[in-house]
Amino acid sequence: MSKNVYLDAVKKIDDSLKSNEERNFVVRNVNVVDARGIVPNSWILVSDGVILETGILDEDLALAISTRGLSASDLSVVDGCGCFATPGYIDLHAHGAWEHSFDDGAEGIAIARAYHMLHGTTRQVLSLITNPLDVMQENLRTVKRVMQTRPDVLGSHLEGPFLALSRKGAHDPNCLVDPTPERVEALLEAADGTLRQITLAPEREHGMEAIKRFVEAGVIPAVGHCDADYKTARAAFNAGSTLMTHMFNAMNGIHHRKPGPIPAALEDSRVTIELINDGFHVENPVLRMAFDAAPNRIAFVTDAMSATGCADGAYKLGALDVTVTSGHARLVSNGAIAGSTLILEVAVERAVKELGIGLPAAIAAATLIPARALGVDKPNAITSASLGLVEKGYAADLLLLNPGTLAVEHVWCDGHKIS
Repeated sequence: MSKNVYLDAVKKIDDSLKSNEERNFVVRNVNVVDARGIVPNSWILVSDGVILETGILDEDLALAISTRGLSASDLSVVDGCGCFATPGYIDLHAHGAWEHSFDDGAEGIAIARAYHMLHGTTRQVLSLITNPLDVMQENLRTVKRVMQTRPDVLGSHLEGPFLALSRKGAHDPNCLVDPTPERVEALLEAADGTLRQITLAPEREHGMEAIKRFVEAGVIPAVGHCDADYKTARAAFNAGSTLMTHMFNAMNGIHHRKPGPIPAALEDSRVTIELINDGFHVENPVLRMAFDAAPNRIAFVTDAMSATGCADGAYKLGALDVTVTSGHARLVSNGAIAGSTLILEVAVERAVKELGIGLPAAIAAATLIPARALGVDKPNAITSASLGLVEKGYAADLLLLNPGTLAVEHVWCDGHKIS
């Protein structure tokens, strides 16, 4: 696909996010689906990008409009034609799409975000790959600047540089270091309040001190890319880590005499667990097992890299060469898995159709659960309104899904019509 196609999509989305049009509207004839269940034959009333009310009866809609001083003539009406209406998807962990990475500056962010947005991911934490510390600092500053004009960008996620060499995955081993106080402070200063989470190996020297400092700074430490034993993982969670990065991938597995970090996360109700639901990173029986073991704590993530939305071929992940075959990304050097080409739209669809997960639970894993992990499921300092439910007072991040395929057909972000 040509860059002009990417840039056309970017311009349309940018214009939509800056426009004041279409922020007062009604969506009718939809089946509302969120973490709480399914409500058929519903309507959703939106004003200034916030859900004012939801309901079923036409007379209740008329009353909701009149009691809020609105005029029906000022509201655009969308016929949902029986689609599922869900909250917008939230991805805690993705690196890019459409041949661009979130490490590629403001233009790269805009292009990669456009692809994810068009497929229903209305909010995203931008994951930054391991690089030399000064490069990571500059990338953090770029995300902070972008956030000033983009409500869809929730902040940054650092995947590195404090990872275990033995579980480096597709990260440059030459850039992996211990989380000394000086390095931790340098990253926090560069992010200036916009770093949402950081993946680290708690067993590294200074690991526990770093976890406590990040928590103090309002950053979520995520256990991942680690070789931590059970005791160390438990200590990390007790120190304030409340997230596990793409469970099962890039960490020591379960052994009956060496349980490791996975059981520690599964048994701790404070921990949200990321899963890459593509059937390649983790196979279906194990995905189902995780859902059963940690109900209401599974957050779908994509770990999507720059090849997402593109043809197979040669790509880059940071400084490392990657080959994508049949949609699966691997390092050229050693064959290690190098992220995915997954989108949350597909993760939700395969959860229902291949894993047998109920639709509300699948939607929750892409909406309310990641929102709750970030603390944006309630009034907060990051977003203008709460995220994760189709509910009064929540942001009008809405999707209309085809009821047969679950494909995303319409997208609103913050009340702005995207597609």
